[in-house]
Parts: sequence; C-alpha cells; structure tokens
Amino acid sequence: MEKKRGFEVISTYQSKGINLPVRATNHAAGYDFEAAEDIIVPSIWKVLLNNITREMKPKATDLIFLEENKKYLKSTLVPTGVKAYMGEEEYLQLANRSSNPIKHQLILPNGVGIIDADYYNNENNEGHIYFQFIHYGLTDHVVKKGDRIGQGIFMPFLKADTDTVTGKIRSGGFGSSGR
Repeated sequence: MEKKRGFEVISTYQSKGINLPVRATNHAAGYDFEAAEDIIVPSIWKVLLNNITREMKPKATDLIFLEENKKYLKSTLVPTGVKAYMGEEEYLQLANRSSNPIKHQLILPNGVGIIDADYYNNENNEGHIYFQFIHYGLTDHVVKKGDRIGQGIFMPFLKADTDTVTGKIRSGGFGSSGR
C-alpha cells in the first residue's frame, strides 16, 4: 500500500520516547502534537514591566538592556520530534490548541503554521516540526515533554491558472522557503 500522508519520528529523537500525533476523538479534524522535551516559554511581560520601571530618558545602558531582553520579545520554538509526509498538493496546517490561551496564556504569533510537502526530509533539519509560541502570562511557562501543544490538520490546496514552476528546491529547514 502506498503511503499518502502521515507522521514519523525524526532520526535524532528515535530513542527519546516520542509519540506520533493522534486524533483525540473519532470526529476530530486535528492530530494532537506533543512537546518532545521540556522548554521554558518566557513571559513577554518581564521586558514590559522592566521598561515601565525605568526612566523615560534614554541612557547608554538602555541598548545593553534591550539586547539582554530580546529573548523575551521573540517567539519560542517548541520541538515535536516529528516530521510529516503528504501529497504534493497538500500541506499540514499547524494550529494552537483551544485550551492553550485560556489555561497557559500561549499563543501562536503567526496564527497558524504551514508545513509544505517539500519540508519533509529536507537536508537542514529532516523536516522537524516545531510550534512557535509567545507567552503573555506574568511568569514564565514550562512546557513539559509529552504536553499536548498544538494540532495539525492535513489540507489540500489549489493552484492559480497562471501558476508557474520556479524550479527552486527547498534548501533548508524552518522558515527556509522565504526571502
């Protein structure tokens, strides 16, 4: 039987007890992804609250302060240890779990993630799927290995009548198809 779409554990996580995504119920559209390891998602409020307590007049040390706090202003990539294969005219849509914002104050800064068919087995990271989060809670949030962090839904897509083939081949991993 020919494989159409599904999930595999990437090679570097083979011995780490990774569970492949599954649907939670018979009628669920999304496959639940779990975190492959413990990750701290920092609170964005740390920087904002620190800035409120500072004087409004810029100082030379403010640039150092901004550099030290960049980690709180960017999203955190949470590894799944999983890659996905699918047909050429399909993609895997990554969505947040509906409980993440209300229970854990975790949001996906890009709204949804898109995993293209040619991301699978790319030379840079083997197609490792990550979920990116921003945490708007007051304290850092620890995502534990095995926590359900998001869901993936296989979707077809359509091409425009004027679509042209660029001839480009994906050259890397996460975010590698962009300019």
